[in-house]
Amino acid sequence: MGKKKAIGLWSAVSIGIGGMIGAGIFSILGVSAQIAGHAMYLSFIIAGIIALLCTYSYAKLGSKYPSAGGPVEFLVKGFGDGVLSGGFNILLWVGYVFALALYAKAFGGYATTFLPSNTPGLWMNVFITMIILVFTGINFIGAKAVGKSEVIIVATKVAILLVFVIAGFFFIDPSKLSFSNLPQVSNIFFGAGIVFLAYEGFGLITNTAEDMENPKKTLPRALYLAVIITLIIYVLVTLTVLGNLPISDIVNAKDYALAAAAKPFLGQIGFTFIAIAALFSTSSAINATIYGGANVSYNIAKHGELPKIFERKMWGRSTEGLFITSAVVIIFANFLELNGIAMLGSASFLLIYGAVNIGHLKLYKETGANPIIIIVSIISCIVFFGVLTYYELNNSPLTLLLLIFVVTGCFIFEWFYRKRTKRIIKTRT
Repeated sequence: MGKKKAIGLWSAVSIGIGGMIGAGIFSILGVSAQIAGHAMYLSFIIAGIIALLCTYSYAKLGSKYPSAGGPVEFLVKGFGDGVLSGGFNILLWVGYVFALALYAKAFGGYATTFLPSNTPGLWMNVFITMIILVFTGINFIGAKAVGKSEVIIVATKVAILLVFVIAGFFFIDPSKLSFSNLPQVSNIFFGAGIVFLAYEGFGLITNTAEDMENPKKTLPRALYLAVIITLIIYVLVTLTVLGNLPISDIVNAKDYALAAAAKPFLGQIGFTFIAIAALFSTSSAINATIYGGANVSYNIAKHGELPKIFERKMWGRSTEGLFITSAVVIIFANFLELNGIAMLGSASFLLIYGAVNIGHLKLYKETGANPIIIIVSIISCIVFFGVLTYYELNNSPLTLLLLIFVVTGCFIFEWFYRKRTKRIIKTRT
């Protein structure tokens, strides 16, 4: 009798919610307020709808081709083994690097709130670097993640946010939510493009498919539940924030916006409570992303496949990948602004999800999918990638240049590496 698979429905849902809520709402709230203003909850709704459209392809492909490789498996199935699928895998790794940089930046922002107000800004860089080095060290010695199961960790984070929402709803000022305060429609869409990164974690569920008892049934349910629950929580949190704090205050406190929003109705105790929750949440998100997503992508990029026995919480045969990942994260987190990191991360994942959908369009007869839904998803990814690039062209051309450099660099590197090593990417199924 074979060993029972470890991942059930709610364990898988927890991995997805943990990847999304892990640090998304704590780190990106101030950036979205700066762009979308009083309509930032609409930006989160729109971004969530795009994520749900992408979830459709992930659910269909993951059910048909369950693999720890997740989106890389889907890309190879759709496009075959080549520079295109390999380049997108490297871009996926880079996307996780941007996500890690965002989480580290958020950790640094909340950590500095515990220091005196006249503390030099250099301390934020110290905290950013420290948290990455801590988890690099833990991973290097091969230790398993510290703490209880992912279900307990995620339940704690969700419970903290629900306490924030329930308490805050009693103090909401309806005038702050008036439709007369809404910004231009273009800003709402710009905001949606930026906050899309807050939903990227749902893809981590597909990396657990090999460990599911019945992936054909469990995987789609877990994906949809994770995105819908996250969407609802994001909207409730943003409405609570908007109803309690002026936009100018949210923007001024963008590095620790959620804690600042708790202060009007929970006082200093509430501020401290949310700041501690943010440190816990961003830490666990860094932990999960280094152990999971970045690990998977780097192993595939180097070896063309995952080890036959893949331990999610150890880097195994690619320890140098851990140090490369950590070094790049430290550079990005220390030298890029929060909105720049969010833009680069969102754009990277929009490209990857768009590519997965295009690959799925070639396979829809095998997966039994509706091609119209796939086409709508492709169009959504392309449109919002265009929205992001247009916004950055007008607001931060240097960030756009960095994005072009990163994306083209991924495919050029894949071409050179493949030519030199003759490495191919193998699928599991």
